[in-house]
Amino acid sequence: MKKILLAILMIAPLTIMAQAKFAHYNLADIVPHMKEYTTAQTELQAMEKQYSEDIKLMQDEYQKKLTDLQKEYNNLLENVRARREQELNDLGQRLQQSVQDSQMTLEKASQEKMALIYQKVNAAVKKLAEAGNYVYVVDLSVGAISFVNPAISTDITTQIQKELGVTVSATATTAPTTPAK
Repeated sequence: MKKILLAILMIAPLTIMAQAKFAHYNLADIVPHMKEYTTAQTELQAMEKQYSEDIKLMQDEYQKKLTDLQKEYNNLLENVRARREQELNDLGQRLQQSVQDSQMTLEKASQEKMALIYQKVNAAVKKLAEAGNYVYVVDLSVGAISFVNPAISTDITTQIQKELGVTVSATATTAPTTPAK
């Protein structure tokens, strides 16, 4: 009796694994084609342009004040020279702070926009995984899996694209990516 029970316990996991379904997709074939991604990129580029213009104005002002100070340096009274040097120093510090602030703001905006896009993709993956009764769904673009056998794993990239309303032209698709071994 014990031997039969032991044999059943050993065979049960194999039977369960034989019925398990696996799927994969490539996030890199989905995200760049989403309307939300295009919109996010346009918004980020507009923000970056505005910050660049503002910084350019500050740089021009700094350069003009520096040039003026250099021209007049020997003719200025010591207290006037010290005040103008301090103004120039303050402007330089504000310029550096503006550059840092704009970079941090752009990075944060990019992360927030991409997080919303990834949430939408993950919701589509979850919906399709549950509907298809998949045990595992793997994103090949992150390379965390060393091998996926496409013969026994279902590629649901196209289904995710459909779920998200993404249309991809035949020339825009990339070859399936299998992470390095």
